[in-house]
Amino acid sequence: MSNTAIADHALLSDRHSTALVDRSGSVEWLSFPRFDSPSVFGRLLGADAGHWSIRPSGDWTSSRRYEDRTLVLETTFSAATGVLVLTDLLALGPNGGHRLGTNVPHLLIRRVACTSDSVEVNIAYAPRPEYGLVVPLLAHVDGGVTARGGAEWLVLTAPLDLQLERGTVYGQLTLNAGQTIHLALHRSTLEQTPAHIWSKSELAATVNASVADLQSWSDIHQTYDGPGMDQRPSVQGSFRAFLD
Repeated sequence: MSNTAIADHALLSDRHSTALVDRSGSVEWLSFPRFDSPSVFGRLLGADAGHWSIRPSGDWTSSRRYEDRTLVLETTFSAATGVLVLTDLLALGPNGGHRLGTNVPHLLIRRVACTSDSVEVNIAYAPRPEYGLVVPLLAHVDGGVTARGGAEWLVLTAPLDLQLERGTVYGQLTLNAGQTIHLALHRSTLEQTPAHIWSKSELAATVNASVADLQSWSDIHQTYDGPGMDQRPSVQGSFRAFLD
């Protein structure tokens, strides 16, 4: 079971499923394709139930925030050698407005950017479907790694050298100021259109579109005038405090 307090986990969602990310840049919970689906990452409940961590090597401190009016999480790591910004989101579908979240691709995107000097980055990806009961079969493909376990077909997009060891993927790279990479986990079943490797341009465009759609949805609902209006300031204040 995770030793991290539940209050130290930030929430991602695409309105169909949810992920929890801790302050160290580890996805400790992810259920695909629904909120009540068995987890793909479940280390929140058990040490061997799966996770996906991205963080600097060595010592670091972190701060985090949600990008304005979104559920896009930004974690800033300050390391001895530089500054790293990790952006996490569950991608939304092509429909915004009141239809936000329809036809979602079941895609977790993690953008890693060095904003100062240089940072060595460590990556550990351990998918464990069915609440950790399944250790999937991993295989290298061009641009990432596939995982097959039970009904799950998982495709990790990761443009770097990766090592596979006992059901876990390890990677390490150094980013210099101004450099950015996009990683992603795409989920499907064998009966659906198969999950696949995504290009950097596709992932960048999906991040931008998801941010814009979430901000548009937020703006639409700021005009609410009805029961519970007096609760809005305290709710917003609690939401900000959740990340402090």
